[in-house]
Amino acid sequence: MTRTDFKGCAVGVFKPWRVREMTKNTYGDVARFAWRYWRRQPGVFAFLLAGLVVATVFDVLVPVFAGRLIDAVAQGSGAPDRWREAAAALAGLIGFTIAFYAMRQINFLIYVRYAAGCMSRVVTDAFYRVQRYNTDWHANALAGSTVRKISRGMWAFDVLEDTIYIGFLPAALVLIGVSIALFLRWPAIGLFLLAAVAVYFAVTVVLTRRWLAPANEESADADTALGGSLADAVTNNAVVKAFGAEAREDATLARAAELWRAKSVRSWTRMVNGGGAQQVMLVALQAGLLSLVLWFWWTGAASPGDVAFVMTSYLLINGYLRDLGQHMFDLQKAINDLDDVITFARLPIETADAKNARPLAMRDGRIVFAGVRFAYHNQAGPLYDAFSLAIAPGERIALVGRSGSGKSTFVKLLQRLYDVDGDTIAIDGQDIATVTHDSLRRAIAIVPQEPVLFHRTVAENIGYARPDAPRADIERAARLAHAHAFIEALPDGYDTLVGERGVKLSGGERQRVAIARAFLADAPILVLDEATSSLDSETEAHIQQAVRALMEGRTTIIIAHRLSTVRTVDRILVFDGGRIVEQGSHEELLTRPDGHYRRLHAIQTDAAEADALVVGEAGE
Repeated sequence: MTRTDFKGCAVGVFKPWRVREMTKNTYGDVARFAWRYWRRQPGVFAFLLAGLVVATVFDVLVPVFAGRLIDAVAQGSGAPDRWREAAAALAGLIGFTIAFYAMRQINFLIYVRYAAGCMSRVVTDAFYRVQRYNTDWHANALAGSTVRKISRGMWAFDVLEDTIYIGFLPAALVLIGVSIALFLRWPAIGLFLLAAVAVYFAVTVVLTRRWLAPANEESADADTALGGSLADAVTNNAVVKAFGAEAREDATLARAAELWRAKSVRSWTRMVNGGGAQQVMLVALQAGLLSLVLWFWWTGAASPGDVAFVMTSYLLINGYLRDLGQHMFDLQKAINDLDDVITFARLPIETADAKNARPLAMRDGRIVFAGVRFAYHNQAGPLYDAFSLAIAPGERIALVGRSGSGKSTFVKLLQRLYDVDGDTIAIDGQDIATVTHDSLRRAIAIVPQEPVLFHRTVAENIGYARPDAPRADIERAARLAHAHAFIEALPDGYDTLVGERGVKLSGGERQRVAIARAFLADAPILVLDEATSSLDSETEAHIQQAVRALMEGRTTIIIAHRLSTVRTVDRILVFDGGRIVEQGSHEELLTRPDGHYRRLHAIQTDAAEADALVVGEAGE
């Protein structure tokens, strides 16, 4: 498959796809991945294996007693000993059949719980790791594609388990048992069976690995692209509607669906043709076995019961071999579908907790960047190089500057969304690389410029900052954020579902919920990313008052886009190209004739005056 196969289908899946190709998993990787889950319940695992062996022994004994029954019947009726032989053979035949099904039923009842538990752990482990990959990884992966990979991997693990436990292991035990029984009676027939099975297995493996596997991989990638295209369009439905682009998105999805159809048909056609080749080999096996046993019967070396025994044995192994071919194909597809989840398990978590990480011990909120060096993966050079800054406890700092100057990166590094390439960032004298993520991020409350909410209730979204908070504390935080009134007016008040990403609320309402969440967090470090930009003037005035109260006694960092909002902070830091080119109070920075801040302020002042003039003329 080439990258151009996916052009126009799901932009954004390409990089993760290339990562998967670069980290191709072997059969050994798959085996180790599966064993990691199977061994978690060693007692149940051992019982399931033992039960499978016992059930298979019962299954292999059925043809033996079928042959004895035919021999007893073939010798004629009337003699009591013949009747007893026939009755004993019939009892053995029926008894072992019942025992086989009973043992298999017991095994399956235990197995379904065991398999479901393994599947549950596969999906939760994959989710655990994906949650902890860094921001770059998530920026290069479509959410819909990632969800598709995890869910597909969970079901693929189910197929893998079923294929091995229900398919391969019983087939192997039956083939070994029948081959031994035939070899002990007729070595030639036993050897023929072993040779035929070896050829059948070898051809199936070659067909699967060399012919079917490449088609399955392409089908899996097309499935990922289709899922990513669907999720991308559905998530951005508001944008689609705004530009009347429904037909355009229909066409984009149609291309992805057509690619998936073509790749899937190719994969399934190869599976069907491979099954046809297996049927030919099974017919050859049948002809060879029956010809040999008939020859022994003709020469007097086999009885009619022996012929029935071989025929019944063939019917038994034919079912297992026929299913074995399908199981081989299913196994290969499951391995292909598991590839992404196994890769998730292998990819390192770049900002994982250090081995001996300890909780952050907050005292007064002092922040120190000491000679920090940092570069994004897609940048030729570092954004920060020997960057140093000290923020005093309780100090209110504003970060200003053009887009891309390093303001947002400052906060991301403080949260340890990325690890620095050199030197340290410390809070209260503790290197943040040596403390746990949970404790670090609990110490920092963030109000983003564009808050995103969960598709949960308003109360749950506010309470996300402190899951154990009582309803009274949640409502108090909402009042402080001037959100209580609009929440009470919602259909179910605080129990109203806000929709995916909070789409049922306006931008200002989402922002007030985010501010309430920050009030509830009550963290010693506060980060405000232009937290009032989506509010009307009256509400903004109330919020600014509340935010000023929230900042009291806290180390506060404000990412400022409107310079009018930072006049009262203790210190303004002007960023440019990852460096602090100016710092000081609002009044101090305005006194510098050629200063960066003064130029930014003049640009925004002129723009505000122009907007006011346009509004005035429109009113006239």
